[in-house]
Amino acid sequence: MRTLSLRGGARVAVVASEWREAFGIVTGGRVQPELRDGEPGPVLGHDAGFWLRGTGVRALRNPGRRTARVRIVTPKRRIVTCPSPNGGGTR
Repeated sequence: MRTLSLRGGARVAVVASEWREAFGIVTGGRVQPELRDGEPGPVLGHDAGFWLRGTGVRALRNPGRRTARVRIVTPKRRIVTCPSPNGGGTR
């Protein structure tokens, strides 16, 4: 889990490969997604949650003066173990 901080008027690009399974939760201030065609999306306030996968969001921006904070949650990767020929497991 990580926190993204955006100063007033700041904009951060959303790189699809980095945000593939990300879910964002606004924990302070306001955030506005910028859509693929450059149009502004809805302004999201405190406790708003949103997926980035498949939404066409190309950036997030802070339309306000206060610093906005977004908690980014990504699922943990599962470790798959395979039995080895000698009977032990591999991690």
